[in-house]
Amino acid sequence: MFDTRFGMDGSYTVAECRECGLEQISPVPTAVELKNLYETYYNFGGQKGTLYEKLREKFLSSFLYRIWIRIDGDISFHGRSGRGRLLDIGCNEGRSLKIYARNGFDVEGLELNENAAAVARRAGFTVYTCDLSQFQPTKPYDVVVLSNVLEHARNPRHMLLNIGHILKPGGQVWISCPNGRSWLRKVFGSSWIHWHVPFHISQFSSVTSREVLQQAGFQVAESRQITPALWVSSSIIAGLFAKKRQPTSQLRNPVLMLGLVLFSRVILFPALWIGNCLQRGDCLLTIASKS
Repeated sequence: MFDTRFGMDGSYTVAECRECGLEQISPVPTAVELKNLYETYYNFGGQKGTLYEKLREKFLSSFLYRIWIRIDGDISFHGRSGRGRLLDIGCNEGRSLKIYARNGFDVEGLELNENAAAVARRAGFTVYTCDLSQFQPTKPYDVVVLSNVLEHARNPRHMLLNIGHILKPGGQVWISCPNGRSWLRKVFGSSWIHWHVPFHISQFSSVTSREVLQQAGFQVAESRQITPALWVSSSIIAGLFAKKRQPTSQLRNPVLMLGLVLFSRVILFPALWIGNCLQRGDCLLTIASKS
């Protein structure tokens, strides 16, 4: 399979561990390669002022967004209010930090992309750019958020062990990640948006995610599945337009994306709901406490 988002060169396969069932891509990029890839391609490359960026910013700060995540599913835990210290790992340019702060948390971020971290800092947030394994905060956190991050880890168990070291006793990790057992994976095949090679290194099921959490010293408190319309729409666009070594610009077309999001949420709702009920939704949501 190949990159269906940015048009990067390279082909990858996916292998399943016979012992634990966890799937990982092959070859796995080195830590240095990943850092370079993030800074060159991922989410924030320095673009500002595009129509897509402006509309997204307005939507995320609107009351309509709060309604939408109640209907479609909250993959980034933006609907959760609380107090205490919260670390958003993979915070990018700080979109979620603004929401978590508005919800009552004392927020900080960790981000590999130096360009994105600089934007978040200019907005007034504390953002660190060191590797998680080397991160030593002055105080432990009450919550660590991994919103579509764990699948990016070269070693998920080590990532969770490191998170345990920076959490207070009883602190929580909030995780959202693609479901490797999603029925949409079979429907879209190599166009399933969550292959996302080479950034998505691991593919989890509800079983393997629970097992890796338990191995790292966490107790699962809450687990469920949702299928966001945006994710379905992205897979549709990848299936229609993605070509090897070419960026799929249609993924940033606000008119096309809005039309497909509404189509997915309204017309495809029965199929998506059934998939969630059968534990074959597109997204795994997990909240786990440090033992």
